[in-house]
Amino acid sequence: MAQSIDKPPFFDGTHYAHWKTKMKFFIKSRDYKLWDIVEDGPFEPQRSKAEWSADDRKKMELNCKALHILFCAFGPTIYEKMSSCESAKEVWDKLEVTNEGTNEVKETKIGLLTLEYENFKMDPEENIEKMFDRFSTITNGLKGYGEAIPEEKLVRKLIYSLPESWDL
Repeated sequence: MAQSIDKPPFFDGTHYAHWKTKMKFFIKSRDYKLWDIVEDGPFEPQRSKAEWSADDRKKMELNCKALHILFCAFGPTIYEKMSSCESAKEVWDKLEVTNEGTNEVKETKIGLLTLEYENFKMDPEENIEKMFDRFSTITNGLKGYGEAIPEEKLVRKLIYSLPESWDL
């Protein structure tokens, strides 16, 4: 079933990397300033609420809009875990730590994925489609952790991963 372009992608606690990418683009497509709020944190006026300018109020609304988008993407279980957060950045960071781990955990996962990438070979029993799916899972995982590999290296790796029987 297709996802509505008006509703944020739903997150049920599984397939976080997939959801994260979709949500990032969903928020950016609404208003790039919203993504800035998620990534950098909310604007906090240095004066009392009664003294806020129209610009201050507009900037504060961005955090509320970003929070609303995020909360609308959650079912009850995830919402319960995130509902105490007061900023979209806090929600995003909490989701990252919960689903990706701390920096040390991320580095370990990057290391494991890198090792998988470096040792990648086509298995004798798999067809090219399954091989490519497995390869994409590894490289997309690395990309999700900020370790993108240039296209020409990916192509070269795929070619070298084929068995000799392919005789290129």
